[in-house]
Amino acid sequence: MRPVRDSLLLLSRSTAVKRIVTTLPLSAGLVRSYVPGEDTEDAVRAVGELAADGIEATIDFLGEETVEPEQATATVQAYRTLLARLVAAGLADRAEVSVKLTAIGLRLEDGERVALENARSICRAAQRAGTTVTIDMEDHTTTDATLAIVQELRQDFPDTGAVLQAYLRRTEDDCRALAGPGIRVRLCKGAYDEPIEVAYTDPAEVDRSYVRCLKVLLKGEGYPMVATHDPRLVEIASALASRYGRAQGTYEFQMLYGIRPAEQRRLADAGERVRVYLPYGEEWYGYLMRRLAERPQNLSLFLTSLISKK
Repeated sequence: MRPVRDSLLLLSRSTAVKRIVTTLPLSAGLVRSYVPGEDTEDAVRAVGELAADGIEATIDFLGEETVEPEQATATVQAYRTLLARLVAAGLADRAEVSVKLTAIGLRLEDGERVALENARSICRAAQRAGTTVTIDMEDHTTTDATLAIVQELRQDFPDTGAVLQAYLRRTEDDCRALAGPGIRVRLCKGAYDEPIEVAYTDPAEVDRSYVRCLKVLLKGEGYPMVATHDPRLVEIASALASRYGRAQGTYEFQMLYGIRPAEQRRLADAGERVRVYLPYGEEWYGYLMRRLAERPQNLSLFLTSLISKK
C-alpha cells in the first residue's frame, strides 16, 4: 500500500491535478458527492437537505496543520460566520461543528494555549447559536493535548464532544475515562497512518477494539456517537444498545457525507438519531486526497459508495 499512499500524497499537492478533478464532469461529480462545496452557503444548503431527511450534521471547515497565526484566526472567523448563517437559516438545532485543533493553532508557538483560546471562541459562538462543538482527533502525537484541551473546554462548555480512535492501543482506557455522565464521545476506527507500536494495523484487530470500546461507552453514562460505515459494526452497535437498555436518542450513529446515504436514511427512518460529518471549504482537495492516502483502503470505500450509493 505504500506506493499508493505516496502517490496520493503527491497528488494532494498538485494544483494541476486539482484543476482536472474539478473540471472533468465525472471527477467533479465525485467531489460534490463527498464535499458539498467551498463556501459557507454550500454547507448550509447541505445541512438543509440532510435535515429534510431527518438527519443532523456535524460541519468541518476544512484545514489542518496551520502554521500561520493569521490562518488560525481566519479559521475561527469562518466557524463564527458558519454558526451565524445556521441561526439565520433556522438550522442551528440540526447541526453542530467539528474542529481540528491543528487548524486553529495547535502547531504554533505556545500552540496548546492558542488552540484552547481559539476553541473557546468557537464554543462561545456555538453556545450562543444553541448548538455544540466536537473537537476532532488527529494523529497520535496530538492525542494527549487534544484530550487535555477538551477537558478544559468542558469546564465552561460541558457539552463539548471528544473523538476517540479505536485503532489506537490506548483507546479502550480513554473510553473508560470518558464514559462519565453527559460526556459526548465520537468513536471512529481512525484514518491516520500510525506506527504499529501505538496502533492496531490488522483490520480484524481494529474491529475487535472498536467493539470493546463500544461496550465501554454504551455501558457508561455518557452519550456515545457511533461513527462507522461498516454494516456489521452498525448491527453490533444496535444490538449492544438494546442489551444495555439504551433508548434511541441516548446515542447516535455518524457517517461521512456521501457515504452510504441510503443506510443513513434507513437508520433515521427506523427512529435512530443519525448525524453526517459534512466537510466544506477551499481545502477540500487536500482533505480528500489525504484521507485516501492515510488509509488507502478508503479508496475502495469511496469508489464502492460512488457506484452503489447505499
